[in-house]
Amino acid sequence: MLQQLFAPSVQHTLDLIGIFVFAISGALLAVRKNFDVFGIAVLAEVTALGGGLFRDVVIGAVPPAAFTDLGYFLTPLLATTLVFFLHPHVERIQTGVNVFDAAGLGLFCVAGTAKAYDYGLNLTASVALGLATAVGGGVLRDVLANEVPSLLRWDRDLYAVPAIVGASLTVLCIHYDALTPVTGTLAAVTAFVLRLLAMRFHWRAPRAWNRRSTVREE
Repeated sequence: MLQQLFAPSVQHTLDLIGIFVFAISGALLAVRKNFDVFGIAVLAEVTALGGGLFRDVVIGAVPPAAFTDLGYFLTPLLATTLVFFLHPHVERIQTGVNVFDAAGLGLFCVAGTAKAYDYGLNLTASVALGLATAVGGGVLRDVLANEVPSLLRWDRDLYAVPAIVGASLTVLCIHYDALTPVTGTLAAVTAFVLRLLAMRFHWRAPRAWNRRSTVREE
């Protein structure tokens, strides 16, 4: 089914673009944490490939694509080189990076969901792995950098929710036998637009109802 969404060359190009942008975000965090060049490269690789690796291992698509396609491995290293030498300039275009990151989120949640279903998972599990594909690398990035993962923090704009919406739309299309390049693209665009709106209007998930904690907020 994944192969029916986009031509292989188009899918590969979109994957590399998403990987590159995710790697940029990992490398920038490493610079902020004062990591050396090896640490920057590790964080870039983990951020870019972590979600896809997790998905492929769970569904048994081994060896994972990241280990069979040299481009998947080298693209984060390209992002590492760019950030290592030009990180002040990259920081200044952070808004643009965030837009491409949102596009990668939309693409990966749809592609991850479709691939999981292709390998025999049910619709609910496919949504879960679609989400993991989109946000898993970012979670690993934050853990390695000794940060609370962004998607768990109440003071961060919605990130996981747009991915869940995109993955859910994908399984609805699968359920009704309507997953095509057009509907798959619409699901990805929906997740992308929701993420952009969340960043623009600072949409955040609600905290515990009637919260009365005396713990200082961080």
